[in-house]
Amino acid sequence: MLDNRELVQLLNTAIIKTKEKNHTSYEERLKEACSRPAIKALGVAVAHLSESEKISCDQAAILIIENIKELDRIWADYVTMEGIHNLKTILKSSEGPRAHA
Repeated sequence: MLDNRELVQLLNTAIIKTKEKNHTSYEERLKEACSRPAIKALGVAVAHLSESEKISCDQAAILIIENIKELDRIWADYVTMEGIHNLKTILKSSEGPRAHA
């Protein structure tokens, strides 16, 4: 029988392996993502921000990406907190009258 450390290592390896087969290669994914019209639109946005703020295109691209990442973090945090709130509500309602006894 496996000890705890070996079991954890085995499970971690299995998790990683299952993720590997669910995705195409990174090169294929990157090529597909870069060929989408949204990338061209981002290029226009970078050029516009660079010109309007009198900054380099590199700086403009970084600002756009940082802002998108921040929005993503905010929404991820919000969804997490909503999930926690919903779980608490479910747990409280499943406790029923016993919680007050």
